[in-house]
Amino acid sequence: MTPNPTRRMAGRCCIVTGAASGIGRAIARRLAAEGAFVVVADITPQPIEGGEPTLAAIEAEGGQARFVHCDVSRTEQVDALVAEAVRWQGRLDVLVNNACIRHARPLADMEDADWQRLLDVNLGGVFRASRAAVRQMRTQAVVDEVRGRIVNLSSQHGLIAAPGDLGYGVTKAGIGYMTRQVAADYAAEQIACNAVAPGKIQTGQGGRALDPVVMERAIRRTPWPRLGRPEDVAEAVLFLASSEARFITGAELMVDGGWMAA
Repeated sequence: MTPNPTRRMAGRCCIVTGAASGIGRAIARRLAAEGAFVVVADITPQPIEGGEPTLAAIEAEGGQARFVHCDVSRTEQVDALVAEAVRWQGRLDVLVNNACIRHARPLADMEDADWQRLLDVNLGGVFRASRAAVRQMRTQAVVDEVRGRIVNLSSQHGLIAAPGDLGYGVTKAGIGYMTRQVAADYAAEQIACNAVAPGKIQTGQGGRALDPVVMERAIRRTPWPRLGRPEDVAEAVLFLASSEARFITGAELMVDGGWMAA
């Protein structure tokens, strides 16, 4: 497919981690719809909550993508992921760090192994992927004022408590800090780093996501008359990944229906 220059991401190479399901799938599809070449990175191509795999959905919509198996807790796999994107398109324009896991426990009930796994995937994954991306982006020519962009998925629960869910909130808070630090360290080299912080997003998953207590709190705390959808987050990521955000770095954009404002 010849890139359409009227589309916002025409010809740009983007990696989206955790892109098989939910928010990651919506982000990958949205970037592809705007002309990006998308590397769909995940430990499985199958959506957790069912539905059409991301790669098939993008291709059916006329986009271009490829799937790369990647466990973001493994340095060698993350480095290989970035290398594959560069082999495919010659450069890496955008990294979207979306991959994460959840193991909802309060402090007293959290075991060492579960704590370490949350750190390795949620926070360590962003560290490894961002490091590999920055190392690559520093070698690239400047295009439209940037060498590359990183967009991290943080969370409102990196800013306020997630009741009974210590590990998730701590890792998301760390992502918010890492976003600002990377932005400050590499702005002079024209590498941008921002974050999107979703509120309560309905992705189709079951379990705790649909727990009546969790849902009641989310609905009560969200001023907007509905909860979020994956597409809401994808639009915010698209903005930060595009040239429209050329003078924005170190920002954490809330996509929460006003939760944090209330």
